[in-house]
Amino acid sequence: MIVPDIPLIDVARWRTSTAAERAALAARLDEAMQNSGFFLVAGHGIDYRLMAELRSAARSFFALPQSAKLPYATAVGGRGWLATGVEANSYYGELPDAAKPDLKETFTAGREHHTGNPELDAAWFAPNVWPAEVPALRELVLDYTARVRALFLELLEMCAVALGLEADYFVSRAADAPDSLNINRYPPIGITGPAAEGQYRVGPHTDWGTLTILDRQVGYGGLQVQSLDGTWADAPFVPGALTVNIADMLARWTGDRWRSTRHRVLPPSDSAPDEDLISLIAFFEIDMDLAITPLAPPIGGGVDYPVVTAHEYMNERVKAASVA
Repeated sequence: MIVPDIPLIDVARWRTSTAAERAALAARLDEAMQNSGFFLVAGHGIDYRLMAELRSAARSFFALPQSAKLPYATAVGGRGWLATGVEANSYYGELPDAAKPDLKETFTAGREHHTGNPELDAAWFAPNVWPAEVPALRELVLDYTARVRALFLELLEMCAVALGLEADYFVSRAADAPDSLNINRYPPIGITGPAAEGQYRVGPHTDWGTLTILDRQVGYGGLQVQSLDGTWADAPFVPGALTVNIADMLARWTGDRWRSTRHRVLPPSDSAPDEDLISLIAFFEIDMDLAITPLAPPIGGGVDYPVVTAHEYMNERVKAASVA
């Protein structure tokens, strides 16, 4: 088995280092992006107590009876509550199996922003839905996402330097970009029942957009990443570090110099019948009216995809994941 290259990168060093040291960090990032598309981020400065408080508030919401959560129900790509059974992640080009939906429930909120373009604002900046039963959730979500968005912009700068571009190349194209936070609850097997053959907490898939920043809990039903040889490996975990991966649109932008990698979350296990995990998954994008033209070699990898706007591309991916 080829072990995927998933390094630990200290973003605090990026903030204080010399140009030569930054170049070395960016080169290490480029190496990982060509191999696994994943890396861990330490030194981000986000207080872990905030994540703990956010998880606690989310658990209070998920513990509500279904009748109380139904008023907040939404579809895939919307804002609010996604019940178990309405989403089935799959690899791009493969049809999701509606009979084997992801074994999770989700609360989703997004960036509160307006671009001035009615079509884009309606599609990507719909009003958030905040449960009255858990009033603390709103401020915790907004606080956390603001901090993670600041980290996202730093990582975009690092990505640009890794490709030999001007440091603000990606950042300057993300001022009006949406983001969303998926709070995924992975219930224990006593609630979900045994998984069907080929069913997962989150099915094998690649992410759709630009960068994903994940704060996760480890367990039997944990995150796995597909290696270059097609085998699966447990993603490394470092306490306090965040897991980051590039997504399809950024890989497309680089002409597949960088790899958007399949990953999955294993199903609940009868070896851990009480395992009940919550992941905080922040998806970050670029401006949705931007036409994505693959970067030419030697910066890009040479795959010449058709030009498509971020809005068109992401719309297609959202529709493909819904089974409800």
